[in-house]
Amino acid sequence: MRVTGGLVRGRKLMPPAIAGARPTSDLVRSAIFNILGQDSISEARVLDLFAGTGSLGIEALSREAAWADFVEMSSKQCDVIKSNLDNTGLTNRAEVFCRKTESALSSLQGSYNLVLMDPPYRMESLAPVLQALEREGLVEDGGTVVVGHSKRVALESRYGRLRSSGTRRYGDSAVDVFRAGLEQ
Repeated sequence: MRVTGGLVRGRKLMPPAIAGARPTSDLVRSAIFNILGQDSISEARVLDLFAGTGSLGIEALSREAAWADFVEMSSKQCDVIKSNLDNTGLTNRAEVFCRKTESALSSLQGSYNLVLMDPPYRMESLAPVLQALEREGLVEDGGTVVVGHSKRVALESRYGRLRSSGTRRYGDSAVDVFRAGLEQ
């Protein structure tokens, strides 16, 4: 697993510390950032939920995001994220919150330009997390939420002011992109 673009492109990332964990593949990660484009990432404040190895947030930092907050409930995975940030030299532009997503969403401060989430495929419903992002005001107007998930999980086209702007499929994975405040 490597960073696919930006300042630390090609840098190796540590694998998950938990057996059976499924990190976002290089192919899907690269596709996500191609969909977003550099303008959506440059100087962005990023939230990486269900961060795992931190690969999505680290990719954003490598592509010139200003800051990234990582939320991961496993202490072993939090250690992996911290090591990956150290190994890429990006620690000074990030903070790792080692807690459950639901708890973190109610305590994070400010809003984000970009929210990246690739939860475990065994999660059957992502609606509570998307609704909490909306309820807590964590996505700024015009901000983007990218959700990686199993293609077997269907997402709604709208969660409050988060509206779908499309779905892409990559093998067993699907990626949905939502925009905050997008008029339809």
